[in-house]
Amino acid sequence: MVVKSVKDKIRSRFNVSVAETDHHDVWTRADLTVAVVARDRGFADSVLDRVDRFVESDGRAVIQGTDRDLF
Repeated sequence: MVVKSVKDKIRSRFNVSVAETDHHDVWTRADLTVAVVARDRGFADSVLDRVDRFVESDGRAVIQGTDRDLF
């Protein structure tokens, strides 16, 4: 339920798409993918930085790594 709650909060607060993309059967770990559509990379990076800070400040999860791809 923690993953669903975090996903829902990210989705509603930042107006982005969020999906659990790996480690579905492991209750101590989850991979979340966040997608944002923006006119420029600077804005997209800003949104993703705020998502990272939000997850860390929530206290229920620890970000162990991030990857960013621009399409």
